[in-house]
Amino acid sequence: MRPLIPADPAVIGGNRLLGRLGSGGMGTVYLARSATGTLVAVKVIRADHTSNPDFRLRFRREVEAAGQLTGRWVVPVVAADAEAREPWLATPFVPGPALSEAVGGYGPLPVRAVRTLGARLAEALAQVHAAGLVHRDVKPGNILLAPDGPRLIDFGIARAEGAATLTAVDAVIGTPGYLAPEQARAGGPTAGAPSDVFSLGCVLAYAATGHGPFGGGHAAAVVYRTVHDEPELTGLPPELLEPVLACLAKDPAARPTPAELSAVLGDDPSGADAEEWLPPPLSRLIAERSTRALDLPAPEPTRIDAPRASGGLTRRRLLAAGAGLAAVGAPTAWFTTRGRGRGTTTTPARELATLTLALQADLTGPGKETGQAHERGMKLAVERHNSRKDAAFRLALRVADDGGDATRAAQVVKELAADPAVVALTGPTWDAAVPEMVTACGTADLALLLVSVDSPEAALSRLEWRTVCATRPAGDQFALPVIDYLSRVRPVRRTGLVEDVEGGEPTWPLVRTLQQSPPSTGTVSVHRIPVGSSDFAGAARALTEAGAEAVVFAGISPQRAAGMARALADAGFQGPRMGIQHIMEPAFLAAAGPAAEGWLFGTFFTDPQAVPAAAEFVAAHRAAYGQPPARWATEAYDAVGLLAAALTGLGEEGRDRAGVTRRIFRTTHEGLAKQLAFDSNTHVLNRGRAAHLYQVESGAYRYLGLHADVRPSS
Repeated sequence: MRPLIPADPAVIGGNRLLGRLGSGGMGTVYLARSATGTLVAVKVIRADHTSNPDFRLRFRREVEAAGQLTGRWVVPVVAADAEAREPWLATPFVPGPALSEAVGGYGPLPVRAVRTLGARLAEALAQVHAAGLVHRDVKPGNILLAPDGPRLIDFGIARAEGAATLTAVDAVIGTPGYLAPEQARAGGPTAGAPSDVFSLGCVLAYAATGHGPFGGGHAAAVVYRTVHDEPELTGLPPELLEPVLACLAKDPAARPTPAELSAVLGDDPSGADAEEWLPPPLSRLIAERSTRALDLPAPEPTRIDAPRASGGLTRRRLLAAGAGLAAVGAPTAWFTTRGRGRGTTTTPARELATLTLALQADLTGPGKETGQAHERGMKLAVERHNSRKDAAFRLALRVADDGGDATRAAQVVKELAADPAVVALTGPTWDAAVPEMVTACGTADLALLLVSVDSPEAALSRLEWRTVCATRPAGDQFALPVIDYLSRVRPVRRTGLVEDVEGGEPTWPLVRTLQQSPPSTGTVSVHRIPVGSSDFAGAARALTEAGAEAVVFAGISPQRAAGMARALADAGFQGPRMGIQHIMEPAFLAAAGPAAEGWLFGTFFTDPQAVPAAAEFVAAHRAAYGQPPARWATEAYDAVGLLAAALTGLGEEGRDRAGVTRRIFRTTHEGLAKQLAFDSNTHVLNRGRAAHLYQVESGAYRYLGLHADVRPSS
């Protein structure tokens, strides 16, 4: 739910508005409190749609159809005005998510939940059909999940059986993937009660497997498969196969009635408590939403206190005051008196919307240092944003710990993606969790910001990665500071490359890029150290014999890099020696000893203590945590800055997930670590100034700056 905006009315049909549940091309849905104190959802249609007489007739039909229904599993209309300039209707507020949101965020439902879902929706359809109506759009988005069972909503295309349709000839009524074959055939059998049963079968298949029985893609292709192909039910639990197949029969007469289907599915055969029909994460989500909604106070009505004039308030002065107020036209105004009878006008502080960002990180597992750095950096950035007087909104941060565990990470991201309050997610803080998070966020249309983890640059252009924003370069860009330094700062013509095969995947892109683009357009000689071998001395001799002027160690083990450093020192090698951020650890300094002196490292993280612009951040971090920022804290701080800039660039109407994702890639943010800007077509970070250089001096790592800023020594 989002706050009301100034253009929103305070009351609709006696229902005092509390917030916005959603908005789109058709109109807006508000959360409101009725005159009796109950919470209702008020659906308001934009006036431009009502110029079409057919549309207003359709809306009136929705009101009439839903008004006839009183069953437990349908959401009735409790008030409406189809003749208003902007027609509206009110229904009881259901705080649970739509089935589409629940499955998209948390995965398929367990068998017990699917059986309960099917039985109760079958009861709902029986009530719909008993009223002489056909719903014609039973789909996951029209099913809300409540603590005691599902609710069927949206009768916008329901009509009485046998009634003439309002749609154009040959139009397909329903949602591809969930409509019955007879709904897809122009001039075929009229859609009736069996059509709703077919749609329910599709819904049950989706709930149990996470995908519809006729696939996805272009609508025409889905409709064709619905009419001509057998359903794809891979992954459907065996105990659900028979009832679902019966619902999906091509012949309407072969499908079960809702009553028959309800009897077959029944409630949970195990006799479990019906009030606990959903998995715990979904029950918690519903409880959280219910709590948030119930805690909302009704907005205070507009209050106007007339000022007291020193000579008494005459009729003339009262009229003048009223005229002045009318001229201003402000929806709310407070006239207060201060001092001796002198009236002054003040405007109340505007209540800002609160937008929630989320962080998923390893806070207790093997990578907790990186996870905690993310958390601290983001918390300070949120506090900094909220302290700004010109902030257009407030930020909140929801933090979730996955412990570095794959199973736990998969569950955590589903819970975060299913929380509608979350507008963007940052994480994970370990590479192996990336694919699962990408999938979950893509399904939920949720922006996912990668700060410290790797992301293949080629993947960013894939459809399933459309919501992913990588704020650090891909791993193959570790070669960038190496090539730049050995071409511009310390030019060399012959580069020796030590490939430590034990390094695996993180190192081979560096090897490939250096071979394809040698520093100073010179030559690169590669010397491989096989898995299990520690012949660093042999590699050092080979490099010396090849006339290498610089050595690049392509490996990720600090101890093995230290062995190479000692071997080069023993061989008397004096040229530049370089590595990547994986080995820039205290263990390298300890194991290499004096041989570490002078080594250079290309990294994607900065040292904020050496960046003047980050002084305020460093001071705030010390004050809050008693120590300077760790690696990646600054980059996490900048990620919040990027999101805040993107959200600021969006109007209040556009601060939804889709709007955020689109806006990020059109936003440029001058961060403390680097500038964050992206190619509008590929969504890849502009990497000209994205890597940093460090050098070992006096047994410590000294920050040299962004690689492009490092200058040759005189």
